[in-house]
Amino acid sequence: MESGQGSRKTTYFTAVGAVFVATLLISNISAQKLFALGPFTFSGGILIFPVTYIFGDVLTEVYGYARSRQIIWTGLCCNLLMAVVLWLVVKLPPAQGWPLQEQFATVLGLVPRVVVASTVAYWAGEFSNSFTLAKLKVRTSGRLLWTRTIGSTLVGQTVDTAIFVVLAFGGVFPGELLVRAIWSGALFKVVYEAVATPVTYAVVNFLKRREGIDVFDRETDFNPFKLDEQ
Repeated sequence: MESGQGSRKTTYFTAVGAVFVATLLISNISAQKLFALGPFTFSGGILIFPVTYIFGDVLTEVYGYARSRQIIWTGLCCNLLMAVVLWLVVKLPPAQGWPLQEQFATVLGLVPRVVVASTVAYWAGEFSNSFTLAKLKVRTSGRLLWTRTIGSTLVGQTVDTAIFVVLAFGGVFPGELLVRAIWSGALFKVVYEAVATPVTYAVVNFLKRREGIDVFDRETDFNPFKLDEQ
């Protein structure tokens, strides 16, 4: 099915998009902590953030770049809304007798720098991922799904991880730690995607069969700022 037919009524598009946005928000709350696992250094968000790329791959593979673009922008707006609301809640004076203001602010008081870093990294990484997958799908004529999911994740996650680590922690932690966090994070996420390939295949095949669509972005406008379905 060609890209122009991707706007037909669908059953699961909203649900897949909702899971995508939910995993994004959860990962961004947990991303402020760095933890060590053997020789590797990770951001806490890495436990669930790769799932957003899996669902991003599913969205682009089944519904096309244009509809995936709408979900990417929805996720960005939700992330900014969450950041603003948490900032306001932290700033509100605590009720008398409530002793957890400092702990609450420590855990949920999103650092503005981290918010900016995660927003920019998310935007660049997700669009790099979606663009790469859509182009590879046309190039491979829809064959070899694994090359698209892993290849697009390699590009998107590397862009995302590098931007986030540099913007969030540059000048705060030693350069050696930043480099280790970038390659550790990118490697982990690509391996995560590779391991999850059978699940991705199952979800993609289920959606294509049930929705009756398989969009190829041959004539799609890849402008990330365009929000219609073409």
